[in-house]
Amino acid sequence: MATFEDFLKLDIRVGEIIEVNDFRKARKPAYQLKVDLGEEIGVKKSSAQIKDLYKEEELIGKQVMVVVNFPARQIADFMSEVLVLGVYGENGVVLIKPDQRVRNGDKLG
Repeated sequence: MATFEDFLKLDIRVGEIIEVNDFRKARKPAYQLKVDLGEEIGVKKSSAQIKDLYKEEELIGKQVMVVVNFPARQIADFMSEVLVLGVYGENGVVLIKPDQRVRNGDKLG
């Protein structure tokens, strides 16, 4: 079982998707995202397997929840720096997002 202290080790922040590109070299359908995490962290890259439910143009400007303190991960020729969080729904991954607009970089608490 994970402890509350384990949970506190995760740094989960709000970020805004500012760029989306098709990730053709990924094994499973995915996008390459650039996510603005505010002044403290800046813009980070992520690979996200969310093509089942989201089109590129509808993702721009969307705020999402992101784990920022996992090690970067190489996916094909792309370095994914943060993990965009989602729920595995029956039709694909549904992004986790705040229900009101907040500042980019705000922490989950």
